[in-house]
Amino acid sequence: MAGIFLLVTAEQLPIGLLSQVAGALDVTPGIAGLMVTVPGVVAAFSAPLLPVAVGRLDRRIMLTLMMLLMVVASGLSAVAGNFWLLLGARVLVGMSIGGFWAIAGGLAPRLVAPAQVSRAMTVIFGGIAGASVLGVPLGTLLGEWTHWRIAFAALGGFSLATAAALWCWLPSLPPREPVRLATLGEQLATRGVRVAVMTTGLVVVGHFAAYTFISPVLQDISGIAIGQVGSLLLLYGAAGIVGNVAAGLFAGRHPYTAVLLIPCTLLAVVGSFPLLGVVPATGIALLMLWGAIFGSVAVSIQTWLLRTAPNTEAANALMAFVFNFSIGTGALFGGRLVDGIGLTGTLWAASALFMAGAVLIIATPARLVTQGGPRG
Repeated sequence: MAGIFLLVTAEQLPIGLLSQVAGALDVTPGIAGLMVTVPGVVAAFSAPLLPVAVGRLDRRIMLTLMMLLMVVASGLSAVAGNFWLLLGARVLVGMSIGGFWAIAGGLAPRLVAPAQVSRAMTVIFGGIAGASVLGVPLGTLLGEWTHWRIAFAALGGFSLATAAALWCWLPSLPPREPVRLATLGEQLATRGVRVAVMTTGLVVVGHFAAYTFISPVLQDISGIAIGQVGSLLLLYGAAGIVGNVAAGLFAGRHPYTAVLLIPCTLLAVVGSFPLLGVVPATGIALLMLWGAIFGSVAVSIQTWLLRTAPNTEAANALMAFVFNFSIGTGALFGGRLVDGIGLTGTLWAASALFMAGAVLIIATPARLVTQGGPRG
């Protein structure tokens, strides 16, 4: 959980610091959005390729090495003298995210008894919501109070402490079955996995096309001062924790409904933002609902995968590829739209992707998931 917390914080911290970094390094907000695009794309390809490359390497060693790589990446980010050097450091962030997430996402069945798997997944993926609640907002506030470089340096210090904890406290975790490229492709032969992959791609691209630019959205559409954005991201993250916990309780019993609710509710929230979020009060209310729904994504999709995937670790590597590639694609897509058609058009374009995800789930028989069973 701590590792995922720091990885998600590292990946999304530029969202809160976007305006500061863009101004300091003399680039447009759309170009600055590459700080999210680059690690997302690199993580996408690292997720399936690193587990294949390391073969039978103990997963405890691999997770520790990935966190040490984050230490290096954070340090380089803190001292980068120009935007392109900063992007180079973000490449290392992407490698760390992809390698760590591909393994950590499927550890719950190996660390706890079968009856506790759903709760363990809620805890592990609570790191995502926790990053939204504490990591990104506190990093944003630290950057506002001091300097954005200090925020990256602090991230490196916490990553070093987490690497030590992983090495000291995780048990030995040799892979049960080494992941091969052919095994990754075999997962897509299962319809349930295909639907999970496609839905995740649509939802995450749509989310990050819009959310990457949440700071200017709150300022320009809702009339909220830039100095209040960091505090509002704390509330957004708190809502994400509520969504994660609620999804952990609900998805174990109703995985199909839990996944269906995600694109449907995001469509309503993001699509209505330019119309209803035009004053601070409604903008904040919509932001909180947005956070709660997106906070439920990881644990809901993971529950779906555990019920449908033939090979959990391979499916997790594949899902990590899709999730992170979609983060990078969404940020890039959103950056081009923001610079081209503005914030309102970007929010509506994201809503169209949520609608496509909802249609895909509705067209999928619920029995594919409801008649499945957990797979370890």
